[in-house]
Amino acid sequence: MPRALITGASGFAGSHLAERLARSGGWEVIGLSARPSPPSPYVLQHLVCDLLNGELVRRTLSYWRPDVVFHLAAVSYVPRSFQDPVGTIANNIIGQVHVLEAARGLDPPPVVIVVSSSDAYGLVREDELPVRESQPFRPLSPYGVSKAGQDLLGLQYYLAYGLPVVRVRPFTHIGPGQSERFAIAGFARQIAEAELGLAPPVLLVGDLEVERDLLDVRDVVRAYELLADRRFAGQVFNIASGRSWRLADIVEQLLALARVSMRVEQDPARLRPVDVRVLRGDASALRAATGWEPTIPLEQTLADTLDYWRKALRRSRSAE
Repeated sequence: MPRALITGASGFAGSHLAERLARSGGWEVIGLSARPSPPSPYVLQHLVCDLLNGELVRRTLSYWRPDVVFHLAAVSYVPRSFQDPVGTIANNIIGQVHVLEAARGLDPPPVVIVVSSSDAYGLVREDELPVRESQPFRPLSPYGVSKAGQDLLGLQYYLAYGLPVVRVRPFTHIGPGQSERFAIAGFARQIAEAELGLAPPVLLVGDLEVERDLLDVRDVVRAYELLADRRFAGQVFNIASGRSWRLADIVEQLLALARVSMRVEQDPARLRPVDVRVLRGDASALRAATGWEPTIPLEQTLADTLDYWRKALRRSRSAE
């Protein structure tokens, strides 16, 4: 049975990836997280490992000798990257260098899935849509810079050392379990709070005129699994739906699912210093290589996200 090591295993995408790999029955899953995490039925061993500690990363990979490393761990909240650009770039880039160095020290070296982001593309003009993998990087945030750096480091380790690195650039992915710091999960939590009488029926939003290519996180991690193959070493793949949605339309769909009537108000604190207006990706390379297609409709993703927050808040109330 192949062994997968997931960095950031207790995070949003990491926890979904661990579940997918474990449920497929074909993987033994080792999880790494920066802090202690609750036990997971999908992870054989869940270890605390600070990726900024290069020697600890080296010893961890040397002991477990994974066949595939899914490198998901990162500071991923864009507003935080503006507040702490040094910490964001140091964490994301130095942490990945330690993972790559540890991986190339193994014989044979594991396949390494380097998770970049559509944020690395940054400023995209309308005539450049949908975004292809050949699109130049013009990052608009320190987070985007860090993801561009992670992407390029993955390519460099493949070219310089022959390390079997596969780079992926997922576009915005949402779903149950995402932190409320992110826009759509935050909307869902506010609705669930209003339904339970924990907050007034007012939905605070940022800029709703931006358009984003949206995917269900469960479709995204399925793409990660499909790409965990040495034959894709050195290649890079967008993970995208190929269409974009206005956040205003997403809010309308969520409000239609709400059990209370809510008023929408813009919150200046939720506006970004700079943002791309429209982002839409081209995943034809991924489709050609693996046959992958998104399978979970947006309506289901939004309903599942709202139900997640309803259940989470009810559990929190019952535990008080």
